[in-house]
Amino acid sequence: MPYSLLDLSPVPEGSTAQDAIRNTIDLAQHAEEWGYRRFWLAEHHNMPGIASAATAVLIGLVAQATSRIRVGAGGIMLPNHAPLTVAEAFGTLATAFPDRIDLGLGRAPGGDGAVIRALRRDPSADTFPQDVVELLEYFGNERPDAAVRAIPGEGTHVPVWILGSSTFGAQLAAHLGLPYAFASHFAPDDMERALAIYRERFRPSPWGQKPYVVMAANIFAADDPGEAAYLRTTMQLAFARLRTGQPGKLPRPVRDIDAEIGASVRQGVDRALRISAVGGRNEVHDQMAALLQKHRPDEVILTGQIHDHKARLRSFEIAAEVMSDLPSANAA
Repeated sequence: MPYSLLDLSPVPEGSTAQDAIRNTIDLAQHAEEWGYRRFWLAEHHNMPGIASAATAVLIGLVAQATSRIRVGAGGIMLPNHAPLTVAEAFGTLATAFPDRIDLGLGRAPGGDGAVIRALRRDPSADTFPQDVVELLEYFGNERPDAAVRAIPGEGTHVPVWILGSSTFGAQLAAHLGLPYAFASHFAPDDMERALAIYRERFRPSPWGQKPYVVMAANIFAADDPGEAAYLRTTMQLAFARLRTGQPGKLPRPVRDIDAEIGASVRQGVDRALRISAVGGRNEVHDQMAALLQKHRPDEVILTGQIHDHKARLRSFEIAAEVMSDLPSANAA
C-alpha cells in the first residue's frame, strides 16, 4: 500500500514559525528514509499554528533538502490565485526538481472572510472547474502560438490532483479524469458517497486511465498506546478551538481532554476525526487495516498534529513500519 505524508508545518505553543519550517524540513528528510511516496503541504492563511501559507515556497525548500520523495501541495486553494501564477510557480518547481512535484487543488479559501478580502478574492465567483482546465492547459505541450504561456511550466506536465471533502470535487475529478484525494482526516461524512461517485463516473483522460483515490487519515502512534492517546489530545484540543473561533498555536497535550473542552465537544471532535489510528504498532496496524478494507483507497496520506517534534517523528516512523506491512486493498 503506497503511503504518503501531509504536513501543515505546525507551530507548537512555545515555538516559532522558524522552528516549524525547520521541523518540516527535518520531517521530510526522515519521511524519505522511511519510504513515504509523497510529502504534501497545505495552504492555510491567518493561522498562528500553521507555517505553510506560502506553500510553493515551502515546497521548494523541502524539495531542495530531499532527493527522491515527491513533494507537493495538498493543496493549493485555486480560487485564491490566477491559474497562470500557479502554473508558473509549480512549473518553476518542476523545472528545478524534475518528476518530483505534485499539485493538489482545493476549492476552499483556506481562511475566513477577512482572508478572502485580503487576498482580493471575489467571494461570489466560482470558476473552479474552468480554472482547473486552464491550469492543465498551461502544463501541457508547448503552444508557441498561444497568447499566454506559462514559462516555466509549459511542457512540464505537473501531475494535478483534485482535493475535496464533498461530492463536488469527486464529480469534477471524475469528469476530467484526474486523481482524487479526499479530506477524510477532518471531514469524513461524505467520503463513501464521494468515492462511489468518483469511481462510477470516472472518464479516462490524458492524465489518468483509471480512478485513483487517496484517503487521508490521522495517525497518533507511540511505543506505548497510552502515550499515543495522550499525544492525540493536542489535535483534539486544536480542532475544538478552531471550531469555536479560537485558533492559536498547536497546544500542548493534556491528561484530561474532557476537562479542557467538555465531553460533548470532544465527542463531536472525535466524530470529525474518526478516520484515525491511535495506539502502539499493533493497534495502528489493525485500525489502518480495517480502514483500508472498508474504503479501498489506492494510496493513503497520513497526517497528525503532535506538539513535540520528536514524538511526531516517532509516530510517523511507526506508521511507516505499519504501512509497509499492509497490502493494497485493491490488489488483485
